[in-house]
Amino acid sequence: MAEELTPETPEETEDQPIKQRKNGLYPGVSDELAENMKSGWADTELHGLEPIAQADRTAERRAALSARFPGERLVIPAGKLKTRSNDTEYAFRASTEYAYLTGDQTQDGVLVLEPTEDGHEATIYLLPRSNRENGEFWLDGQGELWVGRRHSLAEAEQLLGIPAKDVRELADALREATGPVRAVRGHDAGIEAALTDKVTAERDEELRVYLSEARLIKDSFEVAELEKACAATARGFEDVVKVLDKAEATSERYIEGTFFLRARVEGNDIGYGSICAAGPHATTLHWVRNDGDVRSGELLLLDAGVETNELYTADITRTLPINGRYTDLQRKIYDAVYEAQEAGIAAVKPGAAYRDFHDAAQRVLAEKLVEWGLVEGPVERVLELGLQRRWTLHGTGHMLGMDVHDCAAARTEAYVDTTLAPGMCLTVEPGLYFQADDLTVPEEYRGIGVRIEDDILVTEDGNRNLSDALPRRSDEVEAWMASLKG
Repeated sequence: MAEELTPETPEETEDQPIKQRKNGLYPGVSDELAENMKSGWADTELHGLEPIAQADRTAERRAALSARFPGERLVIPAGKLKTRSNDTEYAFRASTEYAYLTGDQTQDGVLVLEPTEDGHEATIYLLPRSNRENGEFWLDGQGELWVGRRHSLAEAEQLLGIPAKDVRELADALREATGPVRAVRGHDAGIEAALTDKVTAERDEELRVYLSEARLIKDSFEVAELEKACAATARGFEDVVKVLDKAEATSERYIEGTFFLRARVEGNDIGYGSICAAGPHATTLHWVRNDGDVRSGELLLLDAGVETNELYTADITRTLPINGRYTDLQRKIYDAVYEAQEAGIAAVKPGAAYRDFHDAAQRVLAEKLVEWGLVEGPVERVLELGLQRRWTLHGTGHMLGMDVHDCAAARTEAYVDTTLAPGMCLTVEPGLYFQADDLTVPEEYRGIGVRIEDDILVTEDGNRNLSDALPRRSDEVEAWMASLKG
């Protein structure tokens, strides 16, 4: 990776960018070179661009937002680059709220809805093309010569269907603005500073909550994206099964890298840190170190999801026998979790309480734990006291969408205490986890963790499993693995 020029190393090479200094000097840049770099570049402005596929949807979302907060200025930032270490940054991912309302994913962008007599006028503030006259495009570390071409403001207007302005002018405009303002916090410190005396935490939280709850019901575009994410994720799981022998020779990292390749080829990224938990690591709910051994005879708990280019993610888990065959005990535990998931999925339907699928799955698991003699019954007592939770640990699911744990800022009454409606998409993911040091269970159970997770869309007459391309029943899993390895 090219390294920035420092005063101690003034020599100019093709591998070293030249960064503008505060004193206005450019080390290693002659007047002749600076003048030469201003001209001789072709006009690359794009014309006649078609609007992005979801432009109509994002316009509808902005209209609904406008109706909810009449007479108020609304400010929704995309966010800034975050430093990974020294002078390198993490890959940018636009804030969910901004991307949901605009379809844009560029850093530094800000959507502003200015109140009018009959609603709001939306403007998207973006970085324009790099200035070649002042050398910005090649002297600045974020200039287009270094990080790539970005759309002009005119191009952005064509693509997004929103008037576009230079974001570098926005902070001053916001400082001078009057009237009530709400902003989505946590993404752009500069914008927040410009609004310091104009916003309140309570009002801003109301905006964040509204935007979270607005995503509870997915439209047809969003459902199609979730279908795409699930299909790509299924192919990623197939990729992993095909290379389990190589993972055994290396580590869980081989599994992680294999799935990541599929995510980047077919989507934007992984939707969250992949859990590639082999052996006893499967009992750690969020095992993302992925540096352990992969051993024949043990289980692999793979919890991973592809995020599409429009930022919708799948969230699927399968627990696979690394050598292709479950042992009798592994199968018993797996089949119990499968039975619990079947009960949970059956409870997902319009009009049902959100908590019903969790309760249905937990009841099955509690029954199994009593049947196996791991906890004293009756089952009603176990459920009342929550004794099964020593081994079931987590809730049975969550909303899914642009965030893997979507709609997280929604009010309790709008989420976990609501009833299910068509268009909601949620995961159903029961599990049993017997920790390696749990002396309350027989030794042969210790170190076994099983979770099965699918992405379920609530429909008008029930539900649809968006991730059913991947087998779930233990005998079907074994047959599927054999077909891929054969």
